[in-house]
Amino acid sequence: MIRIVIAEDQALVLGALAALLKLEDDLDVVGTAGNGKDALALCRALRPDIVLTDVEMPQMTGLELAAHLQELGLPARVVIVTTFARSGYLRRALEAGVRGYLLKDAPAENLAAAIRVVHGGGRAIAPELALESWSAGQDPLSERERQVLRLAGEGKTSGEIARLVHLSEGTVRNYLSEAISKLNAGNRIEAYRMARNAGWL
Repeated sequence: MIRIVIAEDQALVLGALAALLKLEDDLDVVGTAGNGKDALALCRALRPDIVLTDVEMPQMTGLELAAHLQELGLPARVVIVTTFARSGYLRRALEAGVRGYLLKDAPAENLAAAIRVVHGGGRAIAPELALESWSAGQDPLSERERQVLRLAGEGKTSGEIARLVHLSEGTVRNYLSEAISKLNAGNRIEAYRMARNAGWL
């Protein structure tokens, strides 16, 4: 049996994914979580073979979850199932050790097949995303620039960001300025939108 933990913040989607996978004789959904933090705790406790997760979730994104699993040396292989068809997300996912990346509008039978491929040591990437990823530009942002730009996009001031990430306000402004410059944007909100649309946040 392939043991699976599902992390998805939309209850309806979570229930549908669990029900779909339970129809397969060789797949066993051993736990579900509504956010990345709870999913990480489940993975530490249950040590599943596969973690099925979305990209954007509360408390910890699917990409952060994948990176933590890799850092902790946990055996779970990560398959992302998302609506975000952005090459930037795919590149970051692969860097975080993700083995599968599927879109939610893919045929249902593709999911079980992808889980089996990933469990067997292979990769399962949506073909349309793989092609787009090779033609898209590289993410120019550093991890810090990405962090402060994400908070700026949420409407936080430089002072609020400084307190949240434990930096001086001047340093935060420097990171934001650098991100705006790299993206050739007019201001922090435009830079946030550009980076988000590219899948870099």
